[in-house]
Order: sequence, then structure tokens, then C-alpha cells
Amino acid sequence: MSGPNVWSRTREKIRHFPELFAQCAGEAAGYGKCVAATTTGRQELRKDLCAKEFEALKTCFTNAAKKRAK
Repeated sequence: MSGPNVWSRTREKIRHFPELFAQCAGEAAGYGKCVAATTTGRQELRKDLCAKEFEALKTCFTNAAKKRAK
């Protein structure tokens, strides 16, 4: 069973998401451009087409969250 503090901790993490996202604006834009470029017309997004950009975004989020936790 989850305790009553689980939801308050989750809300706290979600509350900081915009701040973390703002720190990764360049990486998010790069990933978005890749997705947009690979899905022009009727093409579907396929796994690993934007893996490099996604990894950069994921790493940025992870590092931003670690800095926030300190």
C-alpha cells in the first residue's frame, strides 16, 4: 500500500518539471526537430530514428533533476 506521503512527493516532483524542462530547452528543441523532420508527410516515427537526440534530452533531464535534488 502507498502511504499518504507518496502523493505529496509526486506532486512536488511534478511541480518542478517546468523548471527542469526549461534547463533542457536546447535538447528538447533538437529532439522535436528530429521528430518533426522524420515524420514529414505520411511517415511514421520509428524506434531509434532520433535516439541520439532523445539520449541528449534524457541526460539533460537526469542531470537537471540531480542538481535540483541537492
